[in-house]
Amino acid sequence: MSTTESVATASHPGESEARPVDGAASREGAGWRERLASWCAAPAWVTAAVVTQVWPDHAPATNAIVEAPQHNTGTLAVAELIFAGLFTLVLLSGRWLPGPAQRLRRFSPWLAALAGYFLFWEIVTAKAGLLVPPYWAAPQLLITDFRSDHAILLESLWASFRLLMEGFVIGASVGFAVGVAMGWSKRVNYWMNPILRTLGPIPPVCLVPILFVAMPSTELASMLLIALATWFPVTVLTFSGVNSVNRQYYDVASTLGASNRFLVWRVAIPAALPSVSLGLFMGLGMTFPTLIVAEMLGVKHGLGWYIQWQQNWSDYPKMYVAICIMIVLCSGLFALLFYARRKVLAWQQDLVRW
Repeated sequence: MSTTESVATASHPGESEARPVDGAASREGAGWRERLASWCAAPAWVTAAVVTQVWPDHAPATNAIVEAPQHNTGTLAVAELIFAGLFTLVLLSGRWLPGPAQRLRRFSPWLAALAGYFLFWEIVTAKAGLLVPPYWAAPQLLITDFRSDHAILLESLWASFRLLMEGFVIGASVGFAVGVAMGWSKRVNYWMNPILRTLGPIPPVCLVPILFVAMPSTELASMLLIALATWFPVTVLTFSGVNSVNRQYYDVASTLGASNRFLVWRVAIPAALPSVSLGLFMGLGMTFPTLIVAEMLGVKHGLGWYIQWQQNWSDYPKMYVAICIMIVLCSGLFALLFYARRKVLAWQQDLVRW
């Protein structure tokens, strides 16, 4: 050991021992904060339920458009109480079910903040009347509108989901195939690279006037728009992943007698899967605005069409219901994609965190 290292070690005695202690103290402090927030979340939801039920709804002046949200106030309060009860039940069962309780405790600060948001939303709309219809709506009014239009909303949800999945699967499949071909073959890369650089950066919504005229149906044109929105990021990142594979992997496999087909399917594609998954995430994110624009402009069904329809009638509460359903759809699809990535790329979880 050099003199400088000896002096540095001697000038900070016990430094290496102090760091784990500090880390443990930090984790212990975070644990206490999580436990505190977890036991504050249920009372926050109970408070929101009590305010919703006890505080009378604001009754504005009589108007042809502005109406007091009188319906489903009790339903909203009961739903908030049920949520608080389930939350408390999961926490109390932590001794027997430690996994769900620990995961719920991690999100307890967010759940407590969500209760505060619903309480604020309820007060400024239904109770105090600071924000009035038609541009603003109370939570119970959204429940009323969902009950009245649930059939057409579910039908629109299914139509949007089907159109989105059809375009996404087509675009992802073509993008994956083109990306692998470009990364493996220099000839394919020579001919496809200019096309990719020219057509890829163009926003798919710019092609709406052309495709809606050229395609035999608006649904087929919308499907093609969604496929184009998915195709570009999947192609670019698949090509990048295949092109970045270490050449030594190919050399070792070729030395052992591997054919070109084996090199593509068992070496290049598995090594490029992290990049492919990133391209799928980006492609899925691009499909949502493309879907809404296509349904608003051409397709006569789906959530985008429903939002445009209600906006034309100035029925903003129903429009907000459709937007909430769209949020659930988008979040659910991203969650499924994350779950698939964890299963397919389980070997990578210790290397890359997500």
